Amino acid sequence: MTTPPSPHDDPAENVPQAAEPGHEAPDRAPDHDAAATLASPAEAAVLAAGFAVTSREMPQLLRLVRRRMPADRDAVAEALSEVRRRGWAARLLDAANRTGRFWITAADARNAAEVVHDPEASAEVLEAALRPVLQARLQAAGAGPAAALESLATEAADVAGAPLSAERHGALARAVAEAHGLDPEEADRFLSRAASEEAARREERRAAARAARELRRDEVARLRAWEQSLVPFEEVAERLGATAKEALRWVGAGLVPVARRIPGKRERWEFDPATLDALRAEVPAWREAEADAAPARARGDGRDRPVPLVGGRAANAAVARVAALDRYAGHFATARALNRRLTLVTGPTNSGKSHLALDRLSTAESGVALAPLRLLAHEFREALAARGVLASLSTGEERITVEGSRHLAATVEMCPLNRPVDVAIVDEAQLLYDRDRGAAWTAAIMGVPARDVFILGAPDCIPMVRRIAALCGDPLEEISLERKSPLRAATEPVGLGDLRAGDALVAFSRRDVLDLRAELVRRGRRVAVVYGALSPEVRRAEAARFRSGEAEVLVATDAIGMGLNLPIRRVVFSAGWKFDGEVRRELTAQEIKQIGGRAGRFGAFEDGIVAVLAGSGASPDTIRRALAAPPEVMDELRPQVQPDSEIIRAVAAEIGSDSLFGVLARIKRAVLRRDDPNYRLGDMEQQMAVATAVDGVAGLSLLDRWTYALCPVSERDNGVARLARWAVEHGAGRPVVPPHAGRLPSPERAQREELEHAEKVHRRLVAWRWLSLRFEAAYPNRAEAEAETERLDSWIEEVLRTQRQGRDGAVGLGLTRSARGRPGGGTPEGGGAPAAGERESRGRGGMRGGPPRRGWAGRGADAVADGAEARPDVGASRRSRRGQAAAPPAVPRRGRAGGGAGAGKPSRSKGGPGRRSPNR
Repeated sequence: MTTPPSPHDDPAENVPQAAEPGHEAPDRAPDHDAAATLASPAEAAVLAAGFAVTSREMPQLLRLVRRRMPADRDAVAEALSEVRRRGWAARLLDAANRTGRFWITAADARNAAEVVHDPEASAEVLEAALRPVLQARLQAAGAGPAAALESLATEAADVAGAPLSAERHGALARAVAEAHGLDPEEADRFLSRAASEEAARREERRAAARAARELRRDEVARLRAWEQSLVPFEEVAERLGATAKEALRWVGAGLVPVARRIPGKRERWEFDPATLDALRAEVPAWREAEADAAPARARGDGRDRPVPLVGGRAANAAVARVAALDRYAGHFATARALNRRLTLVTGPTNSGKSHLALDRLSTAESGVALAPLRLLAHEFREALAARGVLASLSTGEERITVEGSRHLAATVEMCPLNRPVDVAIVDEAQLLYDRDRGAAWTAAIMGVPARDVFILGAPDCIPMVRRIAALCGDPLEEISLERKSPLRAATEPVGLGDLRAGDALVAFSRRDVLDLRAELVRRGRRVAVVYGALSPEVRRAEAARFRSGEAEVLVATDAIGMGLNLPIRRVVFSAGWKFDGEVRRELTAQEIKQIGGRAGRFGAFEDGIVAVLAGSGASPDTIRRALAAPPEVMDELRPQVQPDSEIIRAVAAEIGSDSLFGVLARIKRAVLRRDDPNYRLGDMEQQMAVATAVDGVAGLSLLDRWTYALCPVSERDNGVARLARWAVEHGAGRPVVPPHAGRLPSPERAQREELEHAEKVHRRLVAWRWLSLRFEAAYPNRAEAEAETERLDSWIEEVLRTQRQGRDGAVGLGLTRSARGRPGGGTPEGGGAPAAGERESRGRGGMRGGPPRRGWAGRGADAVADGAEARPDVGASRRSRRGQAAAPPAVPRRGRAGGGAGAGKPSRSKGGPGRRSPNR
């Protein structure tokens, strides 16, 4: 046993060398006679107990013993066990790694260490403590051994990003059989059946992967051959048997589709010779139509009227159908048949935009309210109910049908395009600029079939909405509203200890939110939290706690910038920058106004205040300049467009391919030129990734695979690989089992990785429920999925509601030693440094495996996803592999320097002012 270190000792001399984790060798044997010379009773008690203690353990041990004074040997033993439990858990995990027991989690090891009370416990004692813990979890993983094995194998594959090998699957099956107490004969049958079923599934997955690779290779070759076969404009007249002027006129009228446009100083057009040869038979009819139209042109009343399409292949050609993306407004026949009136209502947060539009909607005989989030769709529905109007609900994962109702609240992607109504609301129109979801807003604004359309948004959206109105030929009225309560910037930073009831502290990662919460709870504050990984139900529960006063302070990501109308007195920014999924950048003026505008609520806090956290590096002057800044002029005003299922089907028929990858590749390559003056093709990277993964699955049609490509999944949680596995099960005719979180600890004992694991499973359930609404036969256990979703919602809310201070200063949610005193960085949704990666649960709480990749998949004009919360962050897609540095810590530290948000001209993300952060 060591003598307690003196403050003057060299710490390096007291560090034991080559010690096993959690079981360091003592510096020397205990000296009982020295007890009388020690000034501290705690030191005397430790010495009298006679345990071998290292110098590294001694300071913490003395702190714990002082709390237990007077302390006998048993008290010292318990204190020393507490000191060593972290090391014991590390030893158990190390042993699990060495023996290939990959299903043992950090939570298993920690729970086993908790029940050991012998400070000199051997490896055998620790393993004995682990066995019942592991048995209980493996039993709770499913209703029986088979269900438990499937759940655990799926979890392992989700973490690793690939299915288990046969050897690892067999080892897991043996562990499950043992945990469920199968006798030898039952165990043999179970293992044999599990191995046979897994071998069949493995072969199906391999066959699907081989087929997908072959399809992609064939489609790439097909695309190259097609491109090489294209002919220039100079050959068009000869192939059609027409003059060059006629050919140019027919190309301009859309009768002759341009296969590919090559930008340059002078744009070059290329044409498909097979299409030209087929169109030659239509030339006489075109000339006849032109001759009939000649008198009208001579009178001047038909000068710009194109020649109508006349029968034949040209009228039905899929290429012409797809080329209509450059005349996208015409795609929405029902909306174009109505005499629509557009009303653009702009203003800052808390200016009454929604109130004005909802009042008008509630007086209409029929209508639809389109929101960016499922949470806001629910709020629209409740607002209509408060006005005496019952409305149905439609989101990507949820349907509520009210018999006889003629009003609907929905997410934007669920916009009904073929059911005319009197009034429609399209909220948060600044998301037209969002790279991930902007095309959904284009489709909703252009296509919603309502006689009166109210478009709500920040002033930044005005130029884009004007452009869309002009493309649609719809009259546009503009209404500008002012805030109902003043908003001002605080002149001085706010210290963490100066936060008061009604304040909202804003961070830009899940990790920072939880670290700030932990620090505030340690200081005795009652805290509610909101971040993008939480379900709408949990966010609403946390908001209710803050609204009722049960929680004094709200700690949130910028998720509060949209929805969740809360009585916030003051918004305090804990950082002036964020990681937007690609780069760490300063906040834009629009982001500061959108988030800061949540301060002040008419009728609650008449004076809204926006401040920065002391020591964060952000400047009050930056906030003041941002709040006063005019709307930013956007460089890109072409609305984004994407194909829908009709276009997918038509292109596939035209090119003679059943490959989704081939269809999307042709659309990307040949449909809408990059310098089109009116539109730009929306991002389809994630759809391409999913198409590549599911293209070879037997038993799924082209449009089935397109539906999978639109499903909201997180590639950071290996969502594309999971979709491919689900698709194989679907194609084979087997029901896809909903994800399950297994056994959860009591909320007051939950650690951060267990919370993270529950959030991951909840998001997987979002994708499963999304698919279950589209493939009911393949995803039949919806009641089970909804029950698991409700269980996780309840558990997560109880964990966040728990306001406790843990041992040795950690507060709730199991702050690690490295996190305490060094609250983490800011990659998306809690990432910190990329190695930690909390944003989309790159978690260490589940079974160990390879690192996840990339971001959210599943977008598009008819991607009936539940908005960004089904993705969280929808804006943080596909960038995790680019090695971005972590953002600075959110909790203030002395010595930090640097400008705040918007110092100088803020850098812009590609998504524009409405770009959704990773924390939605």
